[in-house]
Amino acid sequence: MRILFLGDVVGRAGRDLVEARLAALRERLRIDLAIVNAENASHGFGLAPAMADSLFAAGTDVITLGNHAWDRKELIGHISQAPRIIRPINFPPGTPGAGSVLVTLADGRRAMVINAMGRLFMDALDDPFRAVGELLSRHRLGVTVGAIVVDIHAEATSEKMAFGHHFDGRVSLVVGTHTHTPTADHRILKGGTAFQSDAGMCGDYDSVIGMAKVPAVARFVRKMPTERLGPAEGDATLCGLFVETDDRTGHAMRVAPVRLGGRLSETLPDAA
Repeated sequence: MRILFLGDVVGRAGRDLVEARLAALRERLRIDLAIVNAENASHGFGLAPAMADSLFAAGTDVITLGNHAWDRKELIGHISQAPRIIRPINFPPGTPGAGSVLVTLADGRRAMVINAMGRLFMDALDDPFRAVGELLSRHRLGVTVGAIVVDIHAEATSEKMAFGHHFDGRVSLVVGTHTHTPTADHRILKGGTAFQSDAGMCGDYDSVIGMAKVPAVARFVRKMPTERLGPAEGDATLCGLFVETDDRTGHAMRVAPVRLGGRLSETLPDAA
């Protein structure tokens, strides 16, 4: 199975780029499953239902979220009717929506996508290790489901790495989001799980993690409130990760970064 994961979409610049490039990227890499983290898609904070619809129309199969899941209040009532938009699985019981989704591909193969959120330097939530572990006790990689992808939305690299090692061999991919900066540690762990600490963002890198530079820098320099932060709207870079799995085991056979456009150096995996 060929899987494309795109990191946090930030603002209009990120949305426009993903919507413009995703279909061609899917065709070039022969993608079976495309997953996009879109928790910053709406002016940098949250996701509007109409924006989710546009991302789906552009070729997204599953949308994941994070700590800004509820910044656009209209998503609260919408998410229960949109099963391919998932929020962190370790939100408390009773939270709208679901933390995972099973997707059946056109050829009948099945993939599971899970969204979890870390707890170090983040809002206090339930234990993501326990929540994902409980779900995986009911789904066996390579037996009941062909591939399993986990988006771990977290601040601390250590927590994301611990998450990858803890679930190594039980899922196809553990990929981090939230810090908006692509890390250079993409690899396949000993048990067969592909891992990257952070996929980076789809947004304008002439910024402070996607936000316009002047007010963001002023907050650090002056230590005083500034104007509301808003996304940078310059030339955006599409950042993500490509993974190819073994249909017999669900384990990763190949993992490679994806970067297109904007200010970062471009890289694409070989389509062969």
